[in-house]
Amino acid sequence: QVQLVTSGGGLVQPGGSLRLSCTASGSIFSVNTMAWYRQAPEKQRELVATVTSSGNTNYADAVKGRFTISRDNAKNTAYLQMNSLKPEDTAAYYCNADIIYDRGSRRLRNNYWGQGTQVTVSS
Repeated sequence: QVQLVTSGGGLVQPGGSLRLSCTASGSIFSVNTMAWYRQAPEKQRELVATVTSSGNTNYADAVKGRFTISRDNAKNTAYLQMNSLKPEDTAAYYCNADIIYDRGSRRLRNNYWGQGTQVTVSS
């Protein structure tokens, strides 16, 4: 059984910072691209940032220069450092990962979502 566990959300004032974490656990062989998405009320889920297993990153224009995605491959963990937060960053943030895992004698691949963590930016 593979799981993604997300943590680190909360309430922060505009201009503040938060760091989100996402850890994959289970019978994992490898974790490929990891990503953060967000979904604000009554809006579609949108991609925030991605990081490949080799460390290549990509960001949505709305967060470039403010957010940094990183990962620790030894811990199967991705991070999202969010600085200079704005009220429009308020959303539920979701981790996503492409994972190769073992089930008995089989090696399988699937895409997983973590549970959402709420980020609220408000004074």
